[in-house]
Amino acid sequence: MPIYALGDLEPTIHPDAYVHPDATVIGNVTLGAFVSVWPQAVLRGDYGSIEIGERSNIQDGSILHTTEFTPVKIGTGTVVGHNVHIEGATIGNGCLIASGSVVLNGTVVEDGALVGAGAVISFGGHVPAKAMALGVPAKIREGHVVDPAMTEMIVQKYVENIAVFKAQLRRLD
Repeated sequence: MPIYALGDLEPTIHPDAYVHPDATVIGNVTLGAFVSVWPQAVLRGDYGSIEIGERSNIQDGSILHTTEFTPVKIGTGTVVGHNVHIEGATIGNGCLIASGSVVLNGTVVEDGALVGAGAVISFGGHVPAKAMALGVPAKIREGHVVDPAMTEMIVQKYVENIAVFKAQLRRLD
């Protein structure tokens, strides 16, 4: 798997985490226990740090990057769906950042919130706890509270996938 140091910046990967062989992890990146990073995901901690809390997953094709001023922080039990772009944002615990969404510099997504598929949250955005942000540009869907059981179900499945992939993944070419 492509895991790279950049000068003195080296990733810190918990032994119970899983990084797929086709994912890329570079520089100042910290992965907690039971974090999973899936094919073609890129975590590039060159200008600042990327911290991903326990049991979170970064799904296929997602890109996480930082600036000197805005690190990426992702809490525990959070789902980052397929082809998500997170640039210098803080994502809380138990969040669902759905496929194809974009979450940009300085944005804060509070615990239990959901960013809908394809949504774009521009610089300095804010999604309150348990709220749902949808659209381009993303707007909070009033009166809707996210059910944490949905996110937890996905988190648990990806934690289970770690053991399966560590034991059974084999390249055939």
